[in-house]
Amino acid sequence: MARSRRFIPSISQLSAFEAVLRTGSTAGASRDMDLSQGAISRLVQNLETQLGQRLFLRERQRLVPTVAAKAYGRDVTRALDLIARASMELSANPDGGVLSLAVLPAFSTHWLAPRMSGFLSAHPDVTVNLATRMKKFNFAAESFDAAVHFGEADWRGAGHLPLFPEVLVPCAAPSLLARHSLSGPSDVLTLPLLQIETRPGAWADWLGALGVAGPLPGGMLFDQFATMAQAAVHGLGAALLPEFHVADELASGRLTELPGGRLTGPGQYFLVWPEARADYPPLAAFRDWIAAEVSGPQAFAAGPD
Repeated sequence: MARSRRFIPSISQLSAFEAVLRTGSTAGASRDMDLSQGAISRLVQNLETQLGQRLFLRERQRLVPTVAAKAYGRDVTRALDLIARASMELSANPDGGVLSLAVLPAFSTHWLAPRMSGFLSAHPDVTVNLATRMKKFNFAAESFDAAVHFGEADWRGAGHLPLFPEVLVPCAAPSLLARHSLSGPSDVLTLPLLQIETRPGAWADWLGALGVAGPLPGGMLFDQFATMAQAAVHGLGAALLPEFHVADELASGRLTELPGGRLTGPGQYFLVWPEARADYPPLAAFRDWIAAEVSGPQAFAAGPD
C-alpha cells in the first residue's frame, strides 16, 4: 500500500516530539537526546508544519501538549518502541527471528511449555517470548505475533488455527473422597464444587449430561485453573479441570477422577495471529509445528517430561 510522505514524519521529528511530551520541556528533551534546545524546537515545529496541527501550546516558558498531541504521542511511543525492539532483535539474531506469543497461563504451563523444546530444537535461530494474556486484545496495539485463545473463532482481523476442544475432568483429592461415599454421579452433589469464573456453567453441564438434577452445592470461586487445582489437591472441593492440566495429578494420585465421565465443552483452543503477520517466517514455522503436535496421539495429555 502506498503511503503519503506527509504522514510519515522523520524519526528525528517523532523522537523529539516524544521526548518533549515525556519530559515536559525542550530542556528535558535536549538532555535526553543530546541535542540543543534550538534543534529540538525546530524538529517539533517542522513536525507541526508537516502535520498541519498544533501539538503544543506555548505558555510563557512552558510547552503544554494539546489533547490531540497526547493521543498522538501514545501511538508514536508504541511505534518507536516497536522499531527499537525490531532493531535490537535483528542485531541479536540476524539469521533467525523473534516470535512473541500471548498465552493462557494453564495452557502455557501444562501443555505448551513441556513441548517447546521440540520446536526450539528444530528452529534454533528463533527466539520465543511468552507473555500471559487472559482476554482478547488488539493486535495493532500490542507487539505480539500470535496468541493462544479459548472460545470461538471470533477474533476480529485474525487468522485462526483450531488446536483442540476443551475436555474437563471431574476430580477430587483422596482425602476429600475418604470423607464421602460416592456410588454414582449424583453423589457429587454432596461435595463442595469448586468453580472457575470463565466456565460458570461447567458443573451444571456435566451433571445435566448425566441426567442429574438438583441444586448445586456451594464452593469456592477462582479466576485461574492453577489455583483451583491446588485447592482441589488440598481437599477443599471437587473440580472440573482441563485434561492436559490434571494429567500429572491423576498419575501421581494427588487427585482421583470422579465417576460419570469427562465433559467436552463447547469452546476450543485456537492459535490466532494478525492477518498482516501470517507469512512471518517464525510464526509460519510455529504454526506448522503446533498443528503437527495437536494432531499427534498425545495432544490432550500433559507434555513430555
